[in-house]
Amino acid sequence: MFKTRLLSGIVLVIVLALVIGFGGNVLFAFTLVISLIGMYELNKVVKVENKLPGVVALLGGVLYYSSLFFKVESLKLASLVLALILMMAVYVFSFPKFEANQIITSYFGLIYVAVMISYIYQARMLKSGAEGVALAVLIFISSWGSDTCAYCVGMLLGKRKLAPILSPKKSVEGGIGGVLGAALLGCLFAFILNKTGNGSHSLLLYALICGVGAVISMIGDLAASAIKRNHEIKDYGTLIPGHGGILDRFDSVIFTAPIIYYMALYLL
Repeated sequence: MFKTRLLSGIVLVIVLALVIGFGGNVLFAFTLVISLIGMYELNKVVKVENKLPGVVALLGGVLYYSSLFFKVESLKLASLVLALILMMAVYVFSFPKFEANQIITSYFGLIYVAVMISYIYQARMLKSGAEGVALAVLIFISSWGSDTCAYCVGMLLGKRKLAPILSPKKSVEGGIGGVLGAALLGCLFAFILNKTGNGSHSLLLYALICGVGAVISMIGDLAASAIKRNHEIKDYGTLIPGHGGILDRFDSVIFTAPIIYYMALYLL
């Protein structure tokens, strides 16, 4: 199991490195696809993945991404409003075929998955070339980097439970280690950028951004776990061997991506 998880993790990192490096339409297509898969996984939890509410949510996701692709700012909010209206139309005109929980969850997936994941693409496109790549990398340092640091510190020093009912294996010590580890990785990343690209990236700012991102990533991780606990499922899917589905692997990234985007936008 560990070998499978490790190998699939390496493949995923390589794929991400390539799509982030290419940026543009390649990264756009990648984020769109994983968003739609993630929405499908969430719809499956409430059993509407192949039914009208799930279809409307997916169409809303496509419309939202279209606003990004064509750079029509007014269409972003309009796509979300339109999706809500259509979703409620499905609810009332097919009543009582679908429960309120199914409608709410399906629409929630549009925001929770599609909109939030889209910030990977938006962060990458804030700047061109290596600068844009660096911003996208900060998202994964804050999420996956902090998760790795938290795991290592938790294994060595973990005593007090961070969320004993929701996630018994996570510790306060691990959480602190994850935040400090992400801050250190962010600082190191800025140092490498300065040395290899003759840049003037602030080590302190990069450490701050990754540290804050790490705190947010823990909320994302636990939020995804809470949804699974409520619906008594182990994983959202089986797409990534050893990891589960898109939502299982990108749960922390979902929350971190928009935070890093806005911090980069206003601080860098």
